[in-house]
Amino acid sequence: MIPLSDENPVRQVPLVTWGIIGLCILVFLWQLSLSEKAMTGLFLAYGVVPAHLFDRPASGVPMVPPVLTLISSQFLHGGFGHLAGNMLFLYIFGDNIEAAMGRLKFLVFYLCCGVAAAVGHGALVPMSQVPMIGASGAISGVLGAYLLLYPHARVRVLFLPLPIPIFRIFYVPAVMVLGIWFLVQFVSAAVSSPEGGGVAFGAHVAGFIAGMVLLPLFKRRGVAYWQAAALQIFDGRTSGRRHENGADPDRSDPDYASDGNPRSDKGPWSKPVSRAKGTPRTRKRGLWG
Repeated sequence: MIPLSDENPVRQVPLVTWGIIGLCILVFLWQLSLSEKAMTGLFLAYGVVPAHLFDRPASGVPMVPPVLTLISSQFLHGGFGHLAGNMLFLYIFGDNIEAAMGRLKFLVFYLCCGVAAAVGHGALVPMSQVPMIGASGAISGVLGAYLLLYPHARVRVLFLPLPIPIFRIFYVPAVMVLGIWFLVQFVSAAVSSPEGGGVAFGAHVAGFIAGMVLLPLFKRRGVAYWQAAALQIFDGRTSGRRHENGADPDRSDPDYASDGNPRSDKGPWSKPVSRAKGTPRTRKRGLWG
């Protein structure tokens, strides 16, 4: 089940979310120019190595102070699939959390979740010499915050049933998408060994929990938990009626009936309501959308 987009529009431009995505892509393009030996040295120097973080750095290896790798590691990726998967999740879910917190608070929140994820992973394997890299720990925190704020938002997902490779697209609530994702990470962390390389499932779990715990400290005061589903900007089951500004009829608008059609019972004393043309609500598109 791969998320493609969500139906939870925002009014502000998610500059921080886009900036993080752009920076990660630029760093990855720079990584591609390095030799395999240089790449290994880069990961050792700027990735989180638990043994260096909790004990003492290895001698003879040029590196930044271990505590700074808690930040630098969040912008390194081990391959295109690693980068693409992380950026897809951040693109879909990050803008809503940025809007709920504000740009500066979101940036601090994002980095704090990444730090918590790295520390959580290191606590499981404090003597490991294997560097951990990637933005997935920080993005896991974004997912945890999204679950608490927008569990009813609809997410457009690509479903790949196995062993039959039939591509199907469904709309499911965010609580199902993120709940299944977290369950997979938790079970994987419980049954896999964190000693070797591969996916740091423990970091995902720690980041997700950190996002839920830190959310009350960073969200705007007026942002409520467990919000109802946002206005359905796109729904394959509807006929696609829209206002003149491109948005669907607001079901709470007194000028529209519950089925989305204009009311016909307005008396002669009623005047047409001129709707202000603000920024039109647009449906977010996933990276593959």
